Amino acid sequence: MAAFNKFNAFVEAVAEKVHNLGSDTLKVALTNSAPVATNAVLADITEISYTNISDRTVTVSSSAQTSGTYKLVCADLVLTATGAVGPFRYVVLYNDTPAGKNLIGWWDYGSAITLASGNTFTVDFDGTNGVLQLA
Repeated sequence: MAAFNKFNAFVEAVAEKVHNLGSDTLKVALTNSAPVATNAVLADITEISYTNISDRTVTVSSSAQTSGTYKLVCADLVLTATGAVGPFRYVVLYNDTPAGKNLIGWWDYGSAITLASGNTFTVDFDGTNGVLQLA
């Protein structure tokens, strides 16, 4: 899994009750254009077409704090192509519940990926350390 990069606006959005990571609907967006830390909402991202890809909804396995450190753990997401998909290089995690579809963070996979029909792509969320931790 590539390193997680947090969007700057995510910190303020958490503090101002935009996100409820334990119950809101989280999704991934795919893009071939590099996100920047100052992006804040999904409209700031140039998404690829999702015509030939399976559902991008993320399953939250746990959302809890222990000893003052919060950890968000998500189940790996397997995306399946039913036709050509891509190219994309970046996977962006966002909150689909608020009207603005606020961004959380992204991963850079290092080079463009194109899926042919029947191919899968796994977003491998870190099951041990979580997608993110807040202390």
